[in-house]
Amino acid sequence: MADGHDVDYLVIGAGLAGMAFTDALISETDARVLIVDRRHGPGGHWNDAYPFVRLHQPSAFYGVPSCSLGEDRIDETGPNAGFYERATAAEVCHYFQEVMDETFLPSGQVDFWAMSDVVGGGHGTASISHRLSGATTDVAVRKKVVDARYLESSIPATHTPRFTVSDGARCVPVNDLVKEAEPAGGYVVLGAGKTAMDACVWLLEQGVDPHRITWVKPREPWLIDRKNLQPRDKVGDFIKDWANSVEASARATSAADLFERLEACEALVRIDANVEPTMFRAPILSRYERGLLATIEHVVRSGHVRWIQPDRMVMDDGEVMVPAGALFIDCTAEGLQSPTPRPVFEPGRITPQGIREGSPSFNSALIGYVEATRGDDLETANDLTPPNRYPSTAMDWIRQRHTGMTAQMRWDQHRDVTAWAEGCRLNVAAGLGAHAGEPGVGDAIGKYLMYAGAAIENLAKLHADAGLS
Repeated sequence: MADGHDVDYLVIGAGLAGMAFTDALISETDARVLIVDRRHGPGGHWNDAYPFVRLHQPSAFYGVPSCSLGEDRIDETGPNAGFYERATAAEVCHYFQEVMDETFLPSGQVDFWAMSDVVGGGHGTASISHRLSGATTDVAVRKKVVDARYLESSIPATHTPRFTVSDGARCVPVNDLVKEAEPAGGYVVLGAGKTAMDACVWLLEQGVDPHRITWVKPREPWLIDRKNLQPRDKVGDFIKDWANSVEASARATSAADLFERLEACEALVRIDANVEPTMFRAPILSRYERGLLATIEHVVRSGHVRWIQPDRMVMDDGEVMVPAGALFIDCTAEGLQSPTPRPVFEPGRITPQGIREGSPSFNSALIGYVEATRGDDLETANDLTPPNRYPSTAMDWIRQRHTGMTAQMRWDQHRDVTAWAEGCRLNVAAGLGAHAGEPGVGDAIGKYLMYAGAAIENLAKLHADAGLS
């Protein structure tokens, strides 16, 4: 590193956001980058993930632009048959370490300081504390600090539950579920998000009778069908679904009508047809997974858990009895954070955030490319990267889709951006033109082009009519 501790960019966090940003940046510039992370190695929250978790999305468009994750293989057998492979937590951690060891460090442009924290600084300097030695190093930052911690995930292994656990009640984070050596008196899964869904599916796949599972769901979620988010050779399925959802967005007369249309064309799906979803965190599940989850009949919808006792749960809306000896499984960590958006590009600072929905890798890499090509023009850079908060409620679907489509329209006005996106392995829609001759794909592209402008306009209206901010 030049002069020992002088860098162009200080990237705080070696998770997906920091790694994808850095990869795109050094591919376009000769910038010197220092990545700092409090953990022992790259990979962010994946280092603390529960053992049976896999990527929600295909490996084919996850990670950094220059290095493939997996083999872009379509699984032929098993629960994921017919879909592109999805990496395990161990595979993701190995991938990020390999990117660091075989791409970043050999480039001569990147240094990585693990087990370190940024503890202060300003006006072009940063102070970094090294956890094990206790030493502090001052670093001169010539251009910008990149805060890749802004959307850091809250995960089961490290979060503090918001409920009380009485003596005698057994409650474990989902990570510890695999350590159980004998059957419990029953299993009580706490949470309505993807982690809870994963836990339920895993228990059922281990042969646990669904009648022995209690699922506590404070909210009912909308889901994304895995068949609709496939790249490469299956990108035609993606554009068909996308075009249908764009048409629904353009034609809807109200928010309620929009969700009816989205469900009718299977752009959104649910587990229980009798319960109206109020939650949307963009979980991706296959028909197989939804079928398993539908076998769980004991679903508790009494709000959040406040107090766990050996034989009952004290909920927002009363008490619920549970079997003696039940094992409570904590899946209540928030997951993806949704702080108040701030400009991605500010003087001396970059804050990677969501832009296009469901594309965290692509978004961070795009921000790296925009910094490399337009970093000195904050107005243009921010115009291309409007922050798009992660969703929580069903109504957030409207806001998130509107922001993402608006960003896409802006990218289309810049030839280099569209060329970069088309060549980026992290773009789920890359290579779409080569599939235009497949049945229905050309029509779907035409439908998208026909309705995109009207969809953006109508989504803004539906958002305003609902009084949302």
